[in-house]
Amino acid sequence: MEGDDSIAAAAMPRVWTVSDLNRLVKDLLEQAVEPFWLRGEIGDLTIHRSGHVYFTLKDARSQLSAVMFRGAETARQLGLRTGMELDVYGRLTVYEPRGAYQMLVQLLRPQGIGDLQKRFEELKARLRAEGLFDEERKRPIPLLPRCVGLVTSPEGAAIKDFLRLLDRRFAGVHVRLVPVPVQGAEAAAQIAAAIRFLNEAQACEVIVVTRGGGSLEDLWAFNEEVVARAVAGSAIPVISAVGHERDFTICDFAADLRAPTPSAAAEVVIGAKAELLERIHVSRGRLRQALALRVSRLQERLQRLLAKRVLHEPAAAVRSYHQRVDEMTARLTVGLQRHAERARSRAGNLRGRLEALNPRRVLERGYAILVDADGRAIRRATETAPGAVLTGLLHDGELGLRVQHVTPESRPPAELGGAPGDPL
Repeated sequence: MEGDDSIAAAAMPRVWTVSDLNRLVKDLLEQAVEPFWLRGEIGDLTIHRSGHVYFTLKDARSQLSAVMFRGAETARQLGLRTGMELDVYGRLTVYEPRGAYQMLVQLLRPQGIGDLQKRFEELKARLRAEGLFDEERKRPIPLLPRCVGLVTSPEGAAIKDFLRLLDRRFAGVHVRLVPVPVQGAEAAAQIAAAIRFLNEAQACEVIVVTRGGGSLEDLWAFNEEVVARAVAGSAIPVISAVGHERDFTICDFAADLRAPTPSAAAEVVIGAKAELLERIHVSRGRLRQALALRVSRLQERLQRLLAKRVLHEPAAAVRSYHQRVDEMTARLTVGLQRHAERARSRAGNLRGRLEALNPRRVLERGYAILVDADGRAIRRATETAPGAVLTGLLHDGELGLRVQHVTPESRPPAELGGAPGDPL
């Protein structure tokens, strides 16, 4: 019986665990393949906060995972980026937890940019020279759009992130989805067609073109010229939210605004609402403060008015005005009396001056006034002639006179011929 058991045990095959197998493959691979140089283009690149660098190396048909432990500083110094072509030195190994083989890199030697990256740079330079990326042609994103056109895959993570944030922040906005593939040979043409469709239908106020992150190959549909021209030619403002924050596509440069992630695009769409609500909140606070200050000042004014005596003893105020009226009446009466006295005095002075100039006063002193037949006063001897009849006006009567002779020259009375009272 013991012999039979030994034979049965020897005939049973060994059952391996997955860990045993991965360990065996790792040992065999590391022993069979000596360290070597490998050339490839960088695909996905992650510089971990631990200081390790994880990336993929690829060519036109295949790709290989690679890791460089504690290589973060080297990566930064060399300016590693997606699309760069590298020569790496290291050895093949197996990452046992996933059963994936990878390149354990020890040295890096940059060679240049890969084919896809070269195409990307050439197209970007050509479209930039045409002015397709100029800031002057970019339009502002509308304030609080009622409808957002969304161009993306209905099955990707981008739409879920976008709608989740949009619903949480601004549930009232309408979203019109135009489903398109976001990678593959037909993706670029369908993305461009979706943008044109939304414009022709005037179906929304802003368009968001989005997808999640990926390698340069995964995002390549958004680097095609047909997409760039559709975005630039859109009459509706376009937000490009393709990949992660470190990813840039031609679509980003042609769009009116780039958002680093789909969630960030949703933030941009509803950001205007948040900003408006904040402004309303601030304005409401300022208005309340202004009203409170106004009410406080009016209350203080009311208290001052209530404290005035006139509100408690209105008769006192009336008496005060009566007294003022009496004072003003007295002042007016005195003023009128003084004005009348000055007027009377001035009239007396004028009357005295007029009396002094009255010809009758002159006649009282023994003078006479001679007037001709027309009643004109004779002032010169030459104004009459011999034989003329004159009237002599005296203080107490008149004399009828006839001129006997005229002496033109004026002489003192003692030289005149004839005695006083003789005819002229």
